[in-house]
Amino acid sequence: MSYEIVEAMLARRGVRIDAIAAIVYRLQKGYHPELTLDDCVTSVKSVLQKREVQYTLYTGIALDELAEKKLLPQPLQAIMEADESLYGVDETLALGITHVYGMIGLTSFGYLDKEKIGVIHDLNEHTTAIHVFLDDLVAGVAAAASARIAHKNIKAKKYPSDL
Repeated sequence: MSYEIVEAMLARRGVRIDAIAAIVYRLQKGYHPELTLDDCVTSVKSVLQKREVQYTLYTGIALDELAEKKLLPQPLQAIMEADESLYGVDETLALGITHVYGMIGLTSFGYLDKEKIGVIHDLNEHTTAIHVFLDDLVAGVAAAASARIAHKNIKAKKYPSDL
């Protein structure tokens, strides 16, 4: 896998890097007044360059596409078509992405999973495609990219040490 392949897969499913970056910007702008959308694009691209993130996206997107083609065994096919609310495997997979950048990624993911802003909302509400995994995976990428920016904040408070 490579970044280019993942970017193409996302684009094929209607997800642009700048749409993910817009979510990251919304999450972090209040904490970083100097933050730009370009900073957020850079952070999203950095997250997408991690092989474990690429593998996770590949798996989730493949499952969504197989469900659209009705190629999954029952009862999984019916569960995917209904986007069952108690089917948490999609969130579990996405949490693997958020854990790359620690607890702040997890809390941001929870917020995005509940609020479904931007392209996440669009994927979740799409009526002709199955995005059981993709909406959560995009939330995971956005949460991780947001956490990455938070971790790099040079204005973070410094605490004295006894050392």
